[in-house]
Amino acid sequence: MFSLENKVVVITGSSGLLGSAISKCVSMAGGCAVGVDIKFAQESENNFVCDITSEEEVKNVVEKIHQQFGRIDGWVNNAYPRTADWGKPMNEITMESWRKNVDLHMNSYFMCSRIILEYMKERRSGSVVNMASIYGVQGPDFTVYEGTQMTSAVGYSAIKGGIINLTRYLASYYGQYNLRANCVSPGGVFDNQPVPFVQNYEKKVPLKRMAKPADIAPSIVFLLSDEASYVTGHNLLVDGGWTIV
Repeated sequence: MFSLENKVVVITGSSGLLGSAISKCVSMAGGCAVGVDIKFAQESENNFVCDITSEEEVKNVVEKIHQQFGRIDGWVNNAYPRTADWGKPMNEITMESWRKNVDLHMNSYFMCSRIILEYMKERRSGSVVNMASIYGVQGPDFTVYEGTQMTSAVGYSAIKGGIINLTRYLASYYGQYNLRANCVSPGGVFDNQPVPFVQNYEKKVPLKRMAKPADIAPSIVFLLSDEASYVTGHNLLVDGGWTIV
């Protein structure tokens, strides 16, 4: 496994399905995994309560982590903020909901990235990884939702596509300071979805199964590691071959 020895890595949304797997993988690689999540009941040595959509809270948590650990070497924008009507069909989405979700998700990734990269600029060392998606790369295949009440949220495709190109901009802008920005686009991750969806998905994907969180997390570790020191502005597809067919 790639090494994160002596690196302090912050993972937003760290209590969730992917966030937990990323935190575990960072620790296994020798890094210090620091969780940031609004869902924590209380703070502990390695877990901090923070609403990543609040600029003030993000600035405060960066300062607290710096005071406790002395440095921040990596930052993973993994949190998934969204409104209660998320996932409704496109014709039922109001403009208010659309604007709110762009603000909650894409704008918070921009804000967190700018804050942490400006912090990292002082040391001229650091790396940001943004979580994107296969649906930020290509349009959704609505046939996989047949036989279910599920659909693909229109905001998800637009936001994740924006995050991919935002990452390229960050890589270009901050490269002069020896800072890197990359993103990972996972395929569908199994999370007890309805059986018809799982079957439809697995018929299409070349590896014939949905991803497990443990399939995705090592890609983040790689991009954070020194072994990826010449990789920036990249969107790493971890999708079982979904995007090649």
